[in-house]
Amino acid sequence: MRVITGTAKGRRLVSPVGDDVRPTTDTVKESVFSMIQFSVDGCIFLDGFAGSGQMGIEAISRGAERAYFIDANRKSLKVVKDNIRLCGFEDQSAVIYADTISYLSSTEERFDIVFLDPPYKTGLLQAALEKAPRVVKKGGMIICEHPKDEKLPDEVGDFVLRKNYKYGMIMISVYAHKEVVEE
Repeated sequence: MRVITGTAKGRRLVSPVGDDVRPTTDTVKESVFSMIQFSVDGCIFLDGFAGSGQMGIEAISRGAERAYFIDANRKSLKVVKDNIRLCGFEDQSAVIYADTISYLSSTEERFDIVFLDPPYKTGLLQAALEKAPRVVKKGGMIICEHPKDEKLPDEVGDFVLRKNYKYGMIMISVYAHKEVVEE
């Protein structure tokens, strides 16, 4: 697992150990950032269910102003902090020990991009997706990584499913504000 491009290009990142950890593959990560490349510079990025923090770190490396890393697993957050330190991104990062769904329900922060990649088939994605629209700016987006056989709703709050992308057994679903999609 590595940072693909930007200021930390090529840096090898550490991954948490365990059966409940499933880091996003470099291929999927590269595809996600290719599809959002013009939205990353200067954005506020939320890496929900952060795991290793690689998605938020990639966002910072590509020009995001700040990334928030949320996870309820202390071991994962230690890995996130180590990876952030390795890349020199401490000043652009907020690492928060919290349940992502609770965080999405209570935070006053607003984000340009929210990335959700919880453990598969646990119901966590649907619960987080339901809460996410309240923290995303009107021009922002919600990106979900999930198994391709897991169906997500066509609408959530004021956000509509804009597109699904398949990568083998993995699906990336991208939601945008309905007023932005209609423009």
